[in-house]
Amino acid sequence: MQARKSDRSAWAWVPTLYFVEGLPYFIVNTISLIIFKDLGMDNGRLALITSLIGLPWMIKPLWSPFVDIFRSKRWWIVTMQALMAVSVGLIALSLPKSSPFTLTLILFVIAAFASATHDIAADGFYMIALDNDRQSAFVGIRNTFYRVAMVFGQGVLVVIAGVLETRTGDVALAWRVTLVAAAVILAAATVSHAFVLPAPMTDTSAGKKSAGQILTEFGKAFGTFFTKKGIFLAIAFMLLYRLPEAFSVKMLYPMFSDPVDAGGLGFGKEAYGLVYGTAGVIALLAGGILGGLHISRRGLRRCMLPMALSLALPCAVYLYMAAFQPDSLWVIGGCVVFDQFGYGYGFTAYTVYMMRFADGPLKTSHYAICTGFMALSMLLPGAIAGYLQQALGYEGFFVLVMICCTATVAVALAARRSSFIGEDK
Repeated sequence: MQARKSDRSAWAWVPTLYFVEGLPYFIVNTISLIIFKDLGMDNGRLALITSLIGLPWMIKPLWSPFVDIFRSKRWWIVTMQALMAVSVGLIALSLPKSSPFTLTLILFVIAAFASATHDIAADGFYMIALDNDRQSAFVGIRNTFYRVAMVFGQGVLVVIAGVLETRTGDVALAWRVTLVAAAVILAAATVSHAFVLPAPMTDTSAGKKSAGQILTEFGKAFGTFFTKKGIFLAIAFMLLYRLPEAFSVKMLYPMFSDPVDAGGLGFGKEAYGLVYGTAGVIALLAGGILGGLHISRRGLRRCMLPMALSLALPCAVYLYMAAFQPDSLWVIGGCVVFDQFGYGYGFTAYTVYMMRFADGPLKTSHYAICTGFMALSMLLPGAIAGYLQQALGYEGFFVLVMICCTATVAVALAARRSSFIGEDK
């Protein structure tokens, strides 16, 4: 059977749109950390600064309503993609051989705001450009290409930079070339989308609600969110469930790349990109798929504790690596795959819990607020992780991470009693 013309049209833009939605996110949140570490930033400032760069994704619900007021979503998509391409290109040109990083940091922040705004417009555009049947048909495609961007951003680009550094001996040059290549990809996508994105009749600013009306509705959504039953437990769950991962994620590349005599593992970017950015990401996705299947078959209440343990306890592999400093990339890769599979499986409970808590008349707005708490849960621990590592060393730091596992289990046990999570199957 031939694909419908509308489906063929969607194939022309849905995959690339969601690849471009993912790529800048991983450039800002993953590659920035690796770049600053490679250029000599200490772990304390590294974790703090790269955590703060991620702030736009936490606060994007505050300006998301206004993307619907001013201009069309199509306009926002193309404009933000152009801004992201320019920002990444300028980041490449601004990279110093050593500190200070002020201009580079400003450009990363601009790229972050552009990327967060693009997320808002792209997700809204998807819903108005496709009817309900095609939205359902293409949801797997959009998720797949977002994940392809994840592998490309955390894996392929990092490996490319590592290879270039090995060949040239110049860290800054290696990253400049790599980021210019990423900027070219973003620019090509911008040009493509300017021509292939459809122009739905409903994608217009004419006749939409005023800023005052939207502010009133946002205030109502915000107010009703904090009066929902079980709000304090929900906030505690959203902030603490991922606490071990929130602390550890900022210190993985520093431990991976620091020399052995400094407590690290002494590996380069090529190995990190292969182990964490490629094999680890694939394991993460596999764990997430399995987690979704288990919740659908057994129910969230029954899965909550096993998933909490799966998310928290595999962090012990990093304590093992910090204590014994293995020199086999196969051993390290096995540890990372084990942890990331467990995290992917356990994180499913977190996502489903937020969806169940947000359910109701204002579920879209309430879920957006939940994602703000989700971002905050990573930002706050990440901001101080580097300073804690400097004070405790890698081994002491990961002992602390394992202690934080008790918070994950505690909030999971409490959340199991919530009435809105549904019955066991």
